[in-house]
Amino acid sequence: MLIGIPKEIKNHEYRVGLTPSSVREATAHGHDVIIETNAGAGIGCSNDDYVAAGAKIVDTAAEIFAKSEMIVKVKEPQKVEYEQLREGQLLFTYLHLAPDPEQTEGLIKSGVTAIAYETVTDKNGGLPLLAPMSEVAGRMAPQVGAAALQKANGGRGMLLGGVPGVAPAKVVVIGGGVVGTNAARIAAGMGADVIILDKNVKRLTYIDDVFGPRIKTQYATIDDTEALVYDADMVVGAVLIPGAAAPKLIHKDQLSKMKPGSVIVDVAIDQGGCFETSKATTHQDPVYIIDDVVHYCVANMPGGVARTSTIALNNATLPYGIALANKGVQAMLENEHLLRGLNMHKGKITYKAIHDDLGQQLGLDYQDPREALQA
Repeated sequence: MLIGIPKEIKNHEYRVGLTPSSVREATAHGHDVIIETNAGAGIGCSNDDYVAAGAKIVDTAAEIFAKSEMIVKVKEPQKVEYEQLREGQLLFTYLHLAPDPEQTEGLIKSGVTAIAYETVTDKNGGLPLLAPMSEVAGRMAPQVGAAALQKANGGRGMLLGGVPGVAPAKVVVIGGGVVGTNAARIAAGMGADVIILDKNVKRLTYIDDVFGPRIKTQYATIDDTEALVYDADMVVGAVLIPGAAAPKLIHKDQLSKMKPGSVIVDVAIDQGGCFETSKATTHQDPVYIIDDVVHYCVANMPGGVARTSTIALNNATLPYGIALANKGVQAMLENEHLLRGLNMHKGKITYKAIHDDLGQQLGLDYQDPREALQA
């Protein structure tokens, strides 16, 4: 199969679909790889590195989209990209379709077979291709939140860990999954007073067993969530419903009750965000302020640490990408977990949560993924 790697074009997105090491694995399996010139520059990999791994360098993204049988990316295709996709082509990347009707309609129109990293599952019900970026984003959240807390950036003027004689910042993490646990871990390591909210008692028990008194846990009732958010210096939104829009947990009328200069870091922004006032921002212009509350809502947080993120992502995606290259759509028919990654095929939505969130309002058809591939 001919695998194509375009250069990412989203604002300040420096990651790349395949590392040179992954290219070498693909070519060892008998596949050809073409990559846009300087696509790996953001992770410190040159054209020569890719050529040594067996790839061919091409000058334009247009050539990648025109020739490739499978496109491997990191971020969801932008308008200029999805307009070049076609039926019979495989697209393997993050999609985050639920909050993005324009992209959804564009992919439907293209007829492409789109496999989303974020909905591929494993035998334990986890999301193995989302997990590495969730780990990165979770660990970044306290770092970027700490910067936003600085007075010059609109924050309360607090040091996250405090100093002797001065109390540390209070950090509330909503959601005890991969993002939330990693965020809490780093915030606690920086000396903050940290509490995690979740509705899963087993998960809260696990977190308590692992971290002990370093991280407090609280069952997420409406009353307790409100009280803790109002008293927090930083709130990290880390709630995920696979493939679906994130639930809105904090509403605009509640912001005025938060501390002036407090900070919201909405890691769920890729799925629409879990705060009503959240809107996607970029690394170039990451924050805005509403009702004296600083909002950090960068939609591609891991892109800020592109080398770490790309290597971690490739560690997870490579076996699935090789399977798709080896067998095409048959790979999904043989692997129910990879099949869960199929979001679209030949103009039909094939992931139920996306159809329930977005497809119905757009009048788009849903088809069972296995039936779609076998048709």
